[in-house]
Amino acid sequence: MADEIGTVVEANAAATLLLEGVVLGTSLADAVPDWLAQAHQEAVGWPLRAREGLDGEGLSSVSGFIGTQSFEAHPTRGQNGTVVWWLVDDTDRRLAEEALVAERERTGFLAEASNVLLASLNTDRCMVVTAQLAAEHLADAAVVITPARGNRLPVAHAIAGQDVIRALVDSDPSQLPGLSEALQGFPPVPSRWIDPATLPEWILPQGFTGTIGSVVITPLPGHGVPAGALVLLRSTDHEQFSESEEIFARLFAARSGAALSAARLYSEQSAITQTLMRDLLPPQLQRVHGVEFAGGYRPAEAGERVGGDFYDVHPAATSSDASLVILGDVCGKGLDAAVLTGKIRNTLQALIPMADDHERMLQLLNGALLNSHHTRFATLVMASVHRAENQVRLRLTSAGHPVPLVVRLDGSVEEVPTHGTLIGALETVEAHSVEAVLQPGETCLLYTDGFTEARGGPLGNQMFGEERLKHALSDCADMPAEAVVEHIQMIASSWVRDGSHDDMAVVAISAPRTTHLSAVNGRTRGRYTA
Repeated sequence: MADEIGTVVEANAAATLLLEGVVLGTSLADAVPDWLAQAHQEAVGWPLRAREGLDGEGLSSVSGFIGTQSFEAHPTRGQNGTVVWWLVDDTDRRLAEEALVAERERTGFLAEASNVLLASLNTDRCMVVTAQLAAEHLADAAVVITPARGNRLPVAHAIAGQDVIRALVDSDPSQLPGLSEALQGFPPVPSRWIDPATLPEWILPQGFTGTIGSVVITPLPGHGVPAGALVLLRSTDHEQFSESEEIFARLFAARSGAALSAARLYSEQSAITQTLMRDLLPPQLQRVHGVEFAGGYRPAEAGERVGGDFYDVHPAATSSDASLVILGDVCGKGLDAAVLTGKIRNTLQALIPMADDHERMLQLLNGALLNSHHTRFATLVMASVHRAENQVRLRLTSAGHPVPLVVRLDGSVEEVPTHGTLIGALETVEAHSVEAVLQPGETCLLYTDGFTEARGGPLGNQMFGEERLKHALSDCADMPAEAVVEHIQMIASSWVRDGSHDDMAVVAISAPRTTHLSAVNGRTRGRYTA
């Protein structure tokens, strides 16, 4: 208790124990912290301020520290202008509130970090973001190290507020205690076991000033395989890493490791997919031994690149031999159908030496499909093509496939009446080959039923049909093979618009007006699978 002029007039035993300078008759300013002495001055002056209309509220409590403890001081007005101050220790509550705020901030940071890290499936980008976030929120500087590439370590150095620097370092990770173990996915060693004086030079980021006072090394756990290690550096200007900070660093590292691992897995799978699909994507077919070839493909789904339709062009070794053209349609669409098209193409590639015997090739292909685990069947049409003087001679064989069409110079369209049974459905294949001749300016069209069965038109559900296909082809007399393919695809796309359709593949074989050979050497294999 203190009077109006700030003299201590009473103190209980708890007050004298807490405030060693509290003695009756002493000035309050000499016995209590400044925050409490200032609050007393304001409390005793309150009635005057209230009368003047400056403050209409009653006495209010204040808070402050005494030593390392925090208190709430609640004033009560006594007699003769005295004020009694009741001090309540709120240290535990304050610490709990601070811990709750810190935990909320950490949780928010982890959520934000996860979103940023998972926004990219690029490994290098994930390394940069991890180092940047760690330097800004966890330490003065951060280093991200991923598994070695040969004898070199990929490293990303970051200092708060500066650009991340990436490099490949020739160094032995065992030079830094705990790093080799972290790169292998072992639990981290406590930071107190790491002597900052033993850090190798390559760990320190360029431009880092000051002396390292504390180091944390934690693994970046991946999906079954370690994704790398995170090194946090703090200068002697700041406190050393606490145990809670080390635990939080591991939580952050777990999220970063998951993102790095996902990015690396995506990169590996993407590379594998590109390798496997390299032969499945359509090449630009050209003139071979005086015959024009062109092909086109439209998948059933806009997001797909492969499917159940395919075509191959196997150029003849010499101009006197026949090139082999194959166009097929596997039952179904999407990746499952594409797997079977790959098997069919590889089998036919092995059977090229007997390309003169279409029936034999189909019988062997049929046996290969019946002996596989696939339950799908396929249709296809084969064409042996060679130029004889100014004509292009064809021998066509269908195996359950739509008949080829030939557009003559006068615009008339003829069906080539070849027929046969499905491939992969029956033990024996029957096929009937038919010969056809193309005069200069005429074209033979091979196509899949994705064109004729495509639904669209004015009512949105009409099939395109064979008659519309023939009508579209009749406008292609004396057109180059590539122009024929583009015209057929354009008409079909206009009919379908955004409607559903199956895979659509087409190959045009044309007898050109000119007889000069293109730059193609006649031996390069053109091929397409979808």
